[in-house]
Amino acid sequence: MNIPFIPFAEGEALLDWIGLTDALAAGHHLPKAEIGDTFLYRDSDTLLSRAAWINGLGMAVKTATIFPGNPRHDKPMVNGGVNLYADGDGTLEAIVDFHLVTKWKTAGDSLLAARRLARPDSRNILIVGAGTVGRSLFDAYSAAFPQAQFTVWNRTRANAEAMAKARPGLEIADTLADAVQAADIVTSATMSTDPLIKGEWLRPGQHIDLIGAYRPDMREVDDAALLKSRIFVDNFDTTLGHIGEVKIPLEAGTIKRDAIKADYYDLPAFTRTANDITLFKNGGGAHLDLMTSRYILDRWRTS
Repeated sequence: MNIPFIPFAEGEALLDWIGLTDALAAGHHLPKAEIGDTFLYRDSDTLLSRAAWINGLGMAVKTATIFPGNPRHDKPMVNGGVNLYADGDGTLEAIVDFHLVTKWKTAGDSLLAARRLARPDSRNILIVGAGTVGRSLFDAYSAAFPQAQFTVWNRTRANAEAMAKARPGLEIADTLADAVQAADIVTSATMSTDPLIKGEWLRPGQHIDLIGAYRPDMREVDDAALLKSRIFVDNFDTTLGHIGEVKIPLEAGTIKRDAIKADYYDLPAFTRTANDITLFKNGGGAHLDLMTSRYILDRWRTS
């Protein structure tokens, strides 16, 4: 039996963002995933494996090697792959490029929430952060909001200019406060530990999508933003006790647990009224890697 390896370019050519978000939604109608992470270290180098098992969908192990010294030798810092296993007998079904799964899982996670929480008539979308994730957010949001005008803000303007050059029609914001106030949707993917986005800038009807924070000390919005918003997360288990965006204000008593309305295992609760400010925290997780990998393999097999 030939086990396929699905490389980045060939795999990506088969995918679409709406199809992926539909697959993510369907995956959350199955029994709740079992997940587990392992870390191994050698000085500054890291081996990270994230595993998930969903009854009815199978198993996936996503392994990443993070070698900070690689760029000095013109090699990528992060490498890896995803092993996808059959639900029925545990046999290996495919190996999928790590970066393909990560790109589509990360942006697709946020887009699923935006399709349910953002106003369908949103026309001004602000991307905060001009890195790799910011570029994939432009692609993903363009699929669901094809009439929208996109703006990017980045601390280093040269990076925003490079992103705008690669994504024709993308405008560059000079001032973050003004750009946030003008936006219908704000999607943020930064490495900030001090909140960049202030609640005083927010207005009724906006949707705020937060991706960047993944450690307990990281936050992209301040307390005022949380207090003004109806808060949602992709998974309670991978966000509440782990990511500073919600962990810090929960432990400080700034917000109560019931302020976080739902995760994806209660998708019908992802609703808004016209004047809500909705806020979604994208925490990721191996279960989403599994759902994304299964979607990729299904498209590969039918191509």
